[in-house]
Amino acid sequence: MSQKVFLGKSGFEKRAYGNTIDTSFSQLILPPPPVVEETTVEEFFTLYNTLFYEIPAEGSINSHTFLIERSSDYIGFTEEKDEDIQVLLDEITQLREELLSTQQEVQNLQISGSLDFQLQSQFQNDLSSLEIQDNTGITAAGTGAVSGGSGGSGGSGGSGGSGGGY
Repeated sequence: MSQKVFLGKSGFEKRAYGNTIDTSFSQLILPPPPVVEETTVEEFFTLYNTLFYEIPAEGSINSHTFLIERSSDYIGFTEEKDEDIQVLLDEITQLREELLSTQQEVQNLQISGSLDFQLQSQFQNDLSSLEIQDNTGITAAGTGAVSGGSGGSGGSGGSGGSGGGY
């Protein structure tokens, strides 16, 4: 049982060793992150317009609703502005109702004023008629007074007991 065993030593020359064996610690260090090109605003909107109909309308992320909410938060838009608008619309409605009511009152006063003018004209006509009757010695209708005559003064200046001076 005798075998011959050759023991040999294989090795590298100093120059060949550096080229053959990797002596860096690349397996223990994480690789650097890949370089990502930054997207410009113009490129973003080009992509957004291209993908517009592919983006879901609603959803908690990656949707038009998400973009609206995030942009609203960024620019400071809140629902309070909608509430402010509603308060102003309510005030406009109230003011319109007040204006309509006031216009109706003015119209009623104009109609009433016109009637008052007509009544006043009728009253003056009746008064003139009574004064004429008073001067002739006839009893004034509706007053129960008998004229005493004015002694022929011939005027209708309010003498003779039918005054009242409106």
